[in-house]
Amino acid sequence: MDFLTSIWDFLVHFDVHLSELIADFGLWTYALVFLVITGETGLVIAPLLPGDSLLFAAGTFAARGDLNVWVLFVSLSVAAVLGDALNYTIGRYLGPKFFRKEGGETRFFKKENLDRTHEFFEKYGGVTIIIARFLPIVRTFAPFVAGMGRMGYPRFFSYNVVGGVAWVALFTWAGYFFANIPFVKNHFPLVILGIVLVSVIPTAAEVIRRRRKAAREAAAAAAVEEA
Repeated sequence: MDFLTSIWDFLVHFDVHLSELIADFGLWTYALVFLVITGETGLVIAPLLPGDSLLFAAGTFAARGDLNVWVLFVSLSVAAVLGDALNYTIGRYLGPKFFRKEGGETRFFKKENLDRTHEFFEKYGGVTIIIARFLPIVRTFAPFVAGMGRMGYPRFFSYNVVGGVAWVALFTWAGYFFANIPFVKNHFPLVILGIVLVSVIPTAAEVIRRRRKAAREAAAAAAVEEA
């Protein structure tokens, strides 16, 4: 409960925390944000680190003059590409070791997240690397699955660069250009919460669809057995 309360407080007072971070660390803020974005995209065990909301918030603070938007855009694009490259490498060389032999369960993350990402690959192919950038959780697992599936690195790298730069550009520049809109200035925590909710809707909808499909298949199997 304390953990959930801390997350809620962080989201509701996102602007306050980021402002304090900039005041305390100055130029080192760029490095800290760089590490968070790299970790959120590069570490399969850390899918809940802030991504979309952090990029948007950084853009708004750049509009206020606290940060440089071009430094953010370039450095965080590098962080996003580097994170996916790291995740791909982990999946390629260490992925099989993340699984127990019994039942294929994972030691460090939920198998349903991995299965969901596999479905995205089956539906969209390599373009999943780009699409996943805009879907929390799937964003973290897509490069890992690409590595496990032995996708050729040159192909992966091209999708990685396009998706990473597009993702950072969209949210960072959106924050920069919308920062001075009165509603955004006066209701910044609500805007951040809105971004979080909008970001997770597609993933949540996919989870619901998968569970309903599994329930229908189970019901159909039960009906066949009864017959």
